[in-house]
Amino acid sequence: MSAAIAVQAENLTIAFGDFKAVDDISFCVERGEIFGFLGANGAGKTTTIRALCGLLAPTAGSAEVAGLAVIEKNLMKVKSVTGYMSQRFTLYPDMTVDENINFTGALRKMSAVKIRARAKELFSFTGFNNPRNVLVKNLPGGARQVVALCACLLHDPEIIFLDEPTAGVSPSSRALFWDLIRSLAGEGKTVFVTTHYMDEAEQCGRITLMQSGRIIALDTPQNLKTSAFPTPLYEITPLSAAKPDFAKRLCECGAGTVQPCGMRWHVDIRDEKAWDIFAASAAGEFERHRIPPSLEDVFLKLVGGGK
Repeated sequence: MSAAIAVQAENLTIAFGDFKAVDDISFCVERGEIFGFLGANGAGKTTTIRALCGLLAPTAGSAEVAGLAVIEKNLMKVKSVTGYMSQRFTLYPDMTVDENINFTGALRKMSAVKIRARAKELFSFTGFNNPRNVLVKNLPGGARQVVALCACLLHDPEIIFLDEPTAGVSPSSRALFWDLIRSLAGEGKTVFVTTHYMDEAEQCGRITLMQSGRIIALDTPQNLKTSAFPTPLYEITPLSAAKPDFAKRLCECGAGTVQPCGMRWHVDIRDEKAWDIFAASAAGEFERHRIPPSLEDVFLKLVGGGK
């Protein structure tokens, strides 16, 4: 594996009986990159992360992190260079912040002196200003996630796996988390993150889209938009004059995909002639505005199964 590559998977497959949770995927992540993993629930994102962290043995294929093959004899080394923040909250709610941090450090065989120094550094870095003698269960949701991040970073890993780190927290806490993620990448850390928030995915250097255990797209956010929507995308707003069968006719008007978007539709035009015929026949029934595609449009088209 090249020194510039932090994470690499080759033909990685993870099966549970006859079910392939991860099905023959290959990709690499550069050092210092913020790499996004997107997909619906059950797409295989968490299973992939657990395999890369050495928590699941692959059924076939291989994985490397920081130049280390993720195999049994290397697992302690792999764990020393990786940090994993699970989508399931894994701290102990009936222990204080400091007790959780000290326990995490002890599991990593860190000295008490090193734990204190590193905890002070991390709490300063994250801007954590809650009392550290309070039970974790009594912290606000965003503060709990910050403590979980500090525990993940306690041993100063090179590669950080964050599995939906902002799920269920406030917008302000999400913004703070992404400030921290960008700061980590700025320090040369590699951040591998899953998210269901498209505004967060926009901040990744590259994004992988997974569906049913397979990678269906991998590129920068802009390139994904360009490749998914090579033709014009319009936002269609029906007016009061729209006939009852307007939506049905819209789906038959020569569009590549038609996606509902609240009270509007996003429509990409593949057949200009058919579209012109529809526009003439439906004059006065709708307004249209050409719009740039968003990652949500890409996700719905490639993963959500646009009509």
